[in-house]
Amino acid sequence: MGGIAGATAARPAAVGRMLEAMRHRGPDDHGLWVGDAVTLGHRRLAIIDPSGGRQPIANEDGTVRVVFDGEIYNYRELREELTARGHRLATASDTEVLVHLYEEEGPGLVRRLYGMFAFALATPDGLVLARDPLGIKPLYIGRGAGGELYFASEIGALLPHVESIQEFPPGHYWTERDGFVRYYELPRATNDLEDPERAVEELIRRLRAAVRRRLVADVPVGVFLSGGLDSSLIAALVAEARAETGEPVHSFAVGMEGSEDLERARAVARHIGSIHHEYVFTREELLALLPEVVRRLESFDAALVRSAVPTYLVSRLARRYVKVVLSGEGADELFGGYQYLKRPEIRARLQEELREITLEAHNTNLQRVDRMTMAHGLEARMPFLSVSLLELAWRIPPRWKIHERSGTEKWILRQAARRFLPETIVQREKAKFAIGTGVGPALEAHANRVISDREFAAAREPLPGLELGSKEELLYFRLFREAFGTRTPLVAPLVGRSRSLNPGQLYRPGWRRGAIKDA
Repeated sequence: MGGIAGATAARPAAVGRMLEAMRHRGPDDHGLWVGDAVTLGHRRLAIIDPSGGRQPIANEDGTVRVVFDGEIYNYRELREELTARGHRLATASDTEVLVHLYEEEGPGLVRRLYGMFAFALATPDGLVLARDPLGIKPLYIGRGAGGELYFASEIGALLPHVESIQEFPPGHYWTERDGFVRYYELPRATNDLEDPERAVEELIRRLRAAVRRRLVADVPVGVFLSGGLDSSLIAALVAEARAETGEPVHSFAVGMEGSEDLERARAVARHIGSIHHEYVFTREELLALLPEVVRRLESFDAALVRSAVPTYLVSRLARRYVKVVLSGEGADELFGGYQYLKRPEIRARLQEELREITLEAHNTNLQRVDRMTMAHGLEARMPFLSVSLLELAWRIPPRWKIHERSGTEKWILRQAARRFLPETIVQREKAKFAIGTGVGPALEAHANRVISDREFAAAREPLPGLELGSKEELLYFRLFREAFGTRTPLVAPLVGRSRSLNPGQLYRPGWRRGAIKDA
């Protein structure tokens, strides 16, 4: 886990500077390897085999080397298989399986991996890059002045070294010979799991397995707990697993004084018996953090910035006690949690809408969680986004997601949660993280106070083709421009746009066709 960087040329100085810019992603260690036509760099957050997993890692004869960000949850099974085939593994880390698996299967090895990842392999056939199916872990690429390819985990680290930049697409690998190759497609909706009781049983089985897979670590693991349905269910399943081993569960919550999330999180923590930690922040602290949050987030999307501030704060809190946290991220996309999904025109095409926002999550909510946790050297794991849950989600008919009669969102998930949680939590209406913590109203009021109607009208299109949707977003765009300066036009097209900002709202400002994003 950590951050990766490199180039298709011997560029130790440039890659070293990229690593330094990402020190926060891997405060434990760093490594650099320079070949004739490739440079690999890594910042390490030591999670598996802390003493022996230093990167880059090579195969037995040094012909294949890897730098890796993420976790491979099935690495133990892969290690056993590779050992049986005669490979000699020098570490106990999950990363090392990649170099040996490449020897057996080439770049198609990504199809054998269960986890979240972005990695680079230096091989006799050139550089290989890959990113996990949904883009939980980030990766960006760009071309330098001499045509060499650079890559890095964050935009800010890569940007000074390239003349062009793009996000590496999720579910793809790339080789110097073949370019981009798609290896993963989101399953099509079949809606064939008609029996809700059977769907509940299968959901619990797969989610329980996903949680337990994500508890594997050689360092302490905790859980984010907002008191909402998703994080509470994950926390309850973590507590169930830890009860079998006798290990304590640490839960973490933040909010403004009197916010609903704090109260609900305390209730869930009492129910599951976790060691609960919370942090109460003020409006003044919230506003003071905005420049730092926008710079780290690498986005000005209003909904994303709103929820990034409490994510930043809860990550800072959690890092005092653990190195890994489990999060409830992904449940809203898979099971229909957002209020705007209840609009009649959206419900009529619910599965298609859920597929779209799931596929877009790599530069919206997944980017938020990655950047805010890694800003504090904290790893976030998301059981709802396991491939197993992705497969199940598109088998569950839309009427069991938003109930056909009651209109209850995430209805099928609530039925599963009844096995583990109090009814007050099961029936809690969806509240965006920014609303439940009190952040959203405070930031909206601040933006309306500091930006006049005339000022917003004059600045609503700050770049050709880019339309901002609110005063709040203009405020964040200005902070974004301060962070990226003259290179803002190059970076702004990478910003993902959320579908909604407030409950029930369909919110889709962005780039007009034919403008910068399509250039």
